[in-house]
Amino acid sequence: MSGEGDTPQAIRKLQPGKLVIASHNKGKVREIAELLGPYGVTPVSAGELDLPEPEETGTTFVANAELKAMQAADLSGLPALADDSGLCVEALGNDPGIFSARWAGPEKDFRVAMERVERELAGKGPEASRDAHFICALALAWPDGHVEWFEGRVDGTLVWPPRGDKGFGYDPVFLPNGEDITFGEMAPERKHGMSHRADAFRQMVAAIF
Repeated sequence: MSGEGDTPQAIRKLQPGKLVIASHNKGKVREIAELLGPYGVTPVSAGELDLPEPEETGTTFVANAELKAMQAADLSGLPALADDSGLCVEALGNDPGIFSARWAGPEKDFRVAMERVERELAGKGPEASRDAHFICALALAWPDGHVEWFEGRVDGTLVWPPRGDKGFGYDPVFLPNGEDITFGEMAPERKHGMSHRADAFRQMVAAIF
């Protein structure tokens, strides 16, 4: 999907070479690098390039992903890929949503974030739905300001206590529909086959390579 209005146009292809991963989250950078591995790009993280983290002022996942990708492309002079993703809990009005990382506090402690989700769910009473979904918006920006974006989703339910030490973020409490183990218990290859990020990546790969 192009970021330049609603006029139909060809999606810009990504050429082999360096691609900035506009994130300082090591788990996210690692997962994106693994997904990009087969496509002839050389991922370099924003942290490695000492790029600042922009304030996420967007009101949607797509807006925040575009903001991060455009800043990284502008400052690095390279194409940049940014991800904005989060957990949406239906009984909480789809919170934490775009504030998923902020619920982890300044130390980015996702145990704190998971405990807050569980506490707020408990406050809704025993009949509250535990349905949830992850959303991932990917924005790919070039230094000339062109942006393409893609959005993926995976549905599931929340478990407590957290299970597994793989993945990152809210993975240990998220049980994808049709599965009997959480993202936190899943081998990366299995998660990559079904996650919200994998869904967005499939769309992106089909369009830009």
